[in-house]
Amino acid sequence: MTKKESLQLFEEKKIRSVWDDKEEKWYFSIVDVCAVLTDSVDATAYWRKLKQRLKTEGNETVTNCHGLKLRAVDGKMRKTDVADTEQLFRLIQSIPSSKAEPFKQWMAEVASTRLDQMQDPEMSIEQAIVDYKRLGYSDTWINQRIKSIEIRKELTDEWARTGVKQGLQYASLTDIITREWSGMSTKEYKHFKGLKKESLRDNMTNMEIALNMLAEASVTELSKQRDPKGFRQQKQVAKDGGSVAKVARKELEVKLGHGVVSSAKASDYLPTLDSDKIE
Repeated sequence: MTKKESLQLFEEKKIRSVWDDKEEKWYFSIVDVCAVLTDSVDATAYWRKLKQRLKTEGNETVTNCHGLKLRAVDGKMRKTDVADTEQLFRLIQSIPSSKAEPFKQWMAEVASTRLDQMQDPEMSIEQAIVDYKRLGYSDTWINQRIKSIEIRKELTDEWARTGVKQGLQYASLTDIITREWSGMSTKEYKHFKGLKKESLRDNMTNMEIALNMLAEASVTELSKQRDPKGFRQQKQVAKDGGSVAKVARKELEVKLGHGVVSSAKASDYLPTLDSDKIE
């Protein structure tokens, strides 16, 4: 399952969710849904009792629900029961709530919006802008980040054209680029910033984003010119493209008199930052 974490809002209340690219469906935290529908002070206990009752009744929906690791309030990834839209529709029938019908409509809209975004990338960008503004990022940073998403998409399209496979090969090439321009692997870079599961790009400063964009844009253009075949040939292209940004970084650092790769992360300058993550 290729998963993308997100936070959905229903009546200003948070519902943790995961988008499954392969199945093209949302999975929602059942505990969060119970909290929204019942206003329970202990939604976990409410779901535990409801689940036990439904199991006793032989409810197949409960049996088919499974667990995924989602980010808890303390920031740690913890396994929690999730359900897709169809399963939730059935579970909601067992939860007496005046919010049931509005919630069903909300779920249908969430699913529809995501499918529309897949057909129209511009909608995804518009939603990303809204999400970043809600988290408190500046307009300047958001403009940089959105541009970086566009540049990244051009790069991955070029990798796909030349026979690079998604997944491990994409990650390996990204690591080469990152190490070349920043001097650190992606893992080392995240450790430097004190990150765990958070997105590295969402925690870059304006200057870091600019250098990363230069590196990835350079790799794309070099690939178009050289027309490499497959992952092995793309490794050298990734290194050469990353070195373009490395030269720019080192020259800037000489003129500034200090490094530009920063340990700063979003939570350092966004005091109201949630645990949302945009890929």
